[in-house]
Amino acid sequence: MINTAILSYVTFIYFGAFCFYLLMMVMKRPVMGKIATIIALAGFLANSAGIILRWVESHKLGIGHAPFSNLYESLIFFAWTIILIYLLVEWRTKTRSFGAFVTPLAFLSMAYASFSPSISSRIQPLVPALKSNWLIAHVITCFFGYAAFGISFALSIMYLIKGREAHGNPGLLGQFLPGKSILDELNYQMVIIGFLMLTLGIITGSVWAHSAWGSYWSWDPKETWSLITWIVYALVLHSRLVRGWRGKRIAVISLIGFGCVLFTYFGVNYLAGLHSYAKS
Repeated sequence: MINTAILSYVTFIYFGAFCFYLLMMVMKRPVMGKIATIIALAGFLANSAGIILRWVESHKLGIGHAPFSNLYESLIFFAWTIILIYLLVEWRTKTRSFGAFVTPLAFLSMAYASFSPSISSRIQPLVPALKSNWLIAHVITCFFGYAAFGISFALSIMYLIKGREAHGNPGLLGQFLPGKSILDELNYQMVIIGFLMLTLGIITGSVWAHSAWGSYWSWDPKETWSLITWIVYALVLHSRLVRGWRGKRIAVISLIGFGCVLFTYFGVNYLAGLHSYAKS
């Protein structure tokens, strides 16, 4: 199918964007950054086209559902949300060095979706539990939350690299990164966005669960780990607002939080539960 071919090419486009962002930092050539942004934008537009074409193709096959129903489609959408939020951050901050740390997340997501032998790219009918108008709202809110947490993860790594300057060893990349205060503030903003979106995702998921399974909360592994992830990022916000924590401690908790996100997204697919269909 043409949508699958386009989306597989997007993998290499995102990798190309990463390479140019990295060259910009290493070679100190702003023009490389401009090229990287153009490539990332081209990848985003191609990613968007692939998602739309897949949606149209599902209607032609008589299935007709939004392309968010299985692991392949969710990975594609995850990469799309990451790049969308990143491009907005780059436009707002006028700083391109973030791209070298964010675009690998989109590239890895696309690569796993496109080339993993265990993931099927076929358009499949919805399982009964997914036949609901809540599907789009739940998936969009959750994955925008995941994407914001992914960028928070990248910013946390950048902060820790930048923090080595205090010990007189900024490393090869540290000298090209924004100041620690900028990284810390952006990290905080991404956590707020991700936390709000994840909260909406849990709420929409609970309403959907009630209509599908007759219960708002079943302590399914996916639900349990979503709650754990929510608590970790609530701890980040509490530590910042109440305890006044900043910098390294917030970055470390954010890294732990993204680990919880990844387990919520991937790990629980291998546990028996109501969300086990997500691994297909």
